Amino acid sequence: MEVTNPLYKGQGIHVIASIFTVDHGVVKVLLIKRRNEPYKDKWALVGGALYNNEDLDAGLKREIKEKTGIENIPLTLVDVHGKVHRSPVMRMVAVSYLGVIDINKVNLLKDTIKTSNATWTPLDEVSDLAYDHAEIIDSTFEKLKHMILSSNILANLFPDGFTMPEIQKTYEAILGIKFDRRNFRRKLLSLDLIEDTGETQVFDGRKPAKLYRFKDKIDDINVF
Repeated sequence: MEVTNPLYKGQGIHVIASIFTVDHGVVKVLLIKRRNEPYKDKWALVGGALYNNEDLDAGLKREIKEKTGIENIPLTLVDVHGKVHRSPVMRMVAVSYLGVIDINKVNLLKDTIKTSNATWTPLDEVSDLAYDHAEIIDSTFEKLKHMILSSNILANLFPDGFTMPEIQKTYEAILGIKFDRRNFRRKLLSLDLIEDTGETQVFDGRKPAKLYRFKDKIDDINVF
């Protein structure tokens, strides 16, 4: 690498998070409204430019805290987006991450130095975003579909556990398909994926149902 080569100048890194939740059977993504140019007043994913003295993870956690108030969310590296003109300011390569969180466990900052609003938006209502964030959401959501079939990532969505009807509704919402109740229960219980907490919880106003939780360590599991 020739550091004096002008073709290396004027480049930067964006760290971007697609943070998903499932709210009453509806998949939603966290969006912020930009206060400054470029794309002033446009909705965007949470993230921003990486400082030269930061690791990727540290920079993204800083951006999430500054713009939403959310801390300590587990994040998974998903992809890199490097189209030359994806930013109108300068060459910016975006490193995208995936997060899942319980909507009831966070209080969003609605007004910050760099944002004028923050909200959970249903995926089918997302449109006209800043940069290439619509593409980033699409690719990251596809990653989420794969991850719920092979990992315990949904544990972040249910930190207090879940009932079987609740987790089935969540899988259906993310995958966009319907499962037979008995077959879903049988399949999920046949895997070393979840465990009975010994407690019960009411779901959708019905009679109490067993409460389950994801195990801490899941290896090479394919749910369906």
